[in-house]
Amino acid sequence: MTTFDAFARFAATAPPTPPEPGQAPRSMEERLAYHSQFVTVRTPAIEALARQVRTLMILGRHQHVTARPSLIVTGPATTGKTTALLQVGRTCHLAHTRRAAPGDDSVPVAYVLVPPGATAKTLAGEFARYLGIPVTTRMTTAQITAAVCHTYTAAGVKLVLIDEIHRLNPRTSNGAEAADWLKDLTERVAATFVYAGIDVTASTVFTGVRGAQLAGCASLIDCGALPARAGQREPFRELIAALEQALDLTEHRPGSLPSLAPYLHERTAGRIGSLSRLIRQAAIEAILDGHERITRARLDSIALDHLAEEHYRPRSPTRRTQPRGR
Repeated sequence: MTTFDAFARFAATAPPTPPEPGQAPRSMEERLAYHSQFVTVRTPAIEALARQVRTLMILGRHQHVTARPSLIVTGPATTGKTTALLQVGRTCHLAHTRRAAPGDDSVPVAYVLVPPGATAKTLAGEFARYLGIPVTTRMTTAQITAAVCHTYTAAGVKLVLIDEIHRLNPRTSNGAEAADWLKDLTERVAATFVYAGIDVTASTVFTGVRGAQLAGCASLIDCGALPARAGQREPFRELIAALEQALDLTEHRPGSLPSLAPYLHERTAGRIGSLSRLIRQAAIEAILDGHERITRARLDSIALDHLAEEHYRPRSPTRRTQPRGR
């Protein structure tokens, strides 16, 4: 995903679709592959990010003197930050593709991962790698930066998505140089920048003088766990219902998963990534054992990610508690 060719393939590949009424049954292998990929539900975070990205791209279109306004997507692990980032990037890429004239080879979107222990040079190298800019070990950071800025401008990059931004630590000398480099890039490349990372506001990324430089241009989108209830709505139950409607199981009883909303919210702590994994894994097991339905007992038998498991079945100093009753 961190090269233009890979991102373009991702954007152009049609997302998996639920079975249509009257459609011929899919094979077991097709259904296993479908539940492995599964659908992406447009969560409130995706909707908010898509709306704000579109607005900020228009807002910064003719801004040339200072860095353009940017966005920060923050939240705990497994709450859908990267999914939201990629879906917005795909939308922007496809919108450009539909409007592009024949022969237009511009690049609307760049997607870059901050490397662990990022320095200015390694971060510049990741930006160069995305567009296939040749980089040698003898090149200085300034030389790589000049090549990146020239190529990104010539390619017409309009949206830069930077993931794992929490890996940047401006309190170290290397991290400080990387933060300064990133600030410089936002002023030299005419694009809207969107950062995503784990609990960014509580990290060192946007604290101190250098952090304030980045945070001062950025709006915040909190991609936190979904609440069980928000006013008159039940966002988590609505998400469960949307995921259930997308299942391709022959014996599953509609409405059975939303009825388990309190259990599922406790089981996953409201984290979208944990919920999606739980339902996908349960669906795959249901197909493999031939029962073709998801039950409370099946869900409770699945070991989830460590964060979710520690929330639902916390370990004591001497022993693990027994699973809760079914």
